[in-house]
Amino acid sequence: MTETQGSSPSRRSLIGWGGAGLALGAAAAGGAVAMTRTGDDVDPAAAEAGAAVGFHGSVQAGIATPVQDRLHFAAFDVTTTDRAEFVQLLKDWTEAARRMTAGKAVGEGAYGGLAEAPPDDTGEALGLKPSRLTLTVGFGPSLFKKLDLADRRPDALVDLPTFAGDALDAARSNGDLCVQACADDPQVAVHAIRNLARIGMGKVVIRWSQLGFGKTSSTTPDAQTPRNLMGFKDGTRNIAGTETDRLKKFVWVGEKDGPDWMVGGSYLVARRIRMHIETWDRTSLQEQEDIFGRDKGEGAPVGKAKERDEPFLKAMKPDAHVRLAHPDSNHGATILRRGYSFTDGTDGLGRLEAGLFFLAYQRDVREGFVRVQRNLASDALNEYIQHVGSAVFAVPPGVRDKDDWWGRTLFSEEA
Repeated sequence: MTETQGSSPSRRSLIGWGGAGLALGAAAAGGAVAMTRTGDDVDPAAAEAGAAVGFHGSVQAGIATPVQDRLHFAAFDVTTTDRAEFVQLLKDWTEAARRMTAGKAVGEGAYGGLAEAPPDDTGEALGLKPSRLTLTVGFGPSLFKKLDLADRRPDALVDLPTFAGDALDAARSNGDLCVQACADDPQVAVHAIRNLARIGMGKVVIRWSQLGFGKTSSTTPDAQTPRNLMGFKDGTRNIAGTETDRLKKFVWVGEKDGPDWMVGGSYLVARRIRMHIETWDRTSLQEQEDIFGRDKGEGAPVGKAKERDEPFLKAMKPDAHVRLAHPDSNHGATILRRGYSFTDGTDGLGRLEAGLFFLAYQRDVREGFVRVQRNLASDALNEYIQHVGSAVFAVPPGVRDKDDWWGRTLFSEEA
């Protein structure tokens, strides 16, 4: 990321970015970088290396946007109960996000200001391209109680039930607030979360975070389907960012869904899924393919020749993953997947701490993730995986223009 540094210190330079009163400079959506998202449109050019993804639109970028290669996801606990203070934080975050997604430094940058004051930007992304950075914000169920907004909590933002096999770690679950940073350069994604956390000091604190690599789903039509750490193609039937009708039906909150402030938003379920890699690696190829219901090479469903051939579910074993997860087995329930692989060292017993950080967007959590996950109770894959972290968030509509900010529809008096 590059940004021209200011040559003279301002009052805000003395205060530092985390202080009160943020008088930011030029609009961030301009500049010399190419924007690849306008409004709701998903432009295939977004795959161009180093390009910027447009920040403004009626829906947030980072949902139907072409999936980037890297992830830094952070859940925050809100430490203030002052609603006005929290609203100001959202405004400050929005302005910082505008700049970072456009490839610009935060505030007045990482150098060139008053030597006695901390710089506005941490600096590790200087000289790096925008790398298709997107920042997506969501509100957890606990936020509505903490800020006395219980009457505005959407009915669809349910507390997830306990599912068969869950072994959830409280330290890696829930959160008042989340930020999903996706980019093709991991340093750009980490820089974004780091700077938002810094701006939020005294108002929010990171509860947990997750780094991800190797996207496990694609939202780009005809793109090669990525593989998960089990070696199988993942997300063959995922909703594409260009499928307007399917997005409207399954992902975006509509005018009749309620509440009004969520129209154009979506609901996110995040699950940290540990894979028992060592056990899986000792399993025969035939059993692996039976468990998924697809062959490992082409990714074709049982009895078919090509990956995208329509699966014949009854040809699969009753407990095959594809059969149980398919919309036809779930009253049509469909979710948009945007997950990533992860490896976090070892578990202390010589086994990889690895798996899938599952991200699913949907119009209604009850009709999406909850319905599908309950049907997966008898999934043969459960012998090799375990859900160890969980969170759910209401993702508000997008930031429409330079005067708008994340969460405005929830917190404005007109909402």
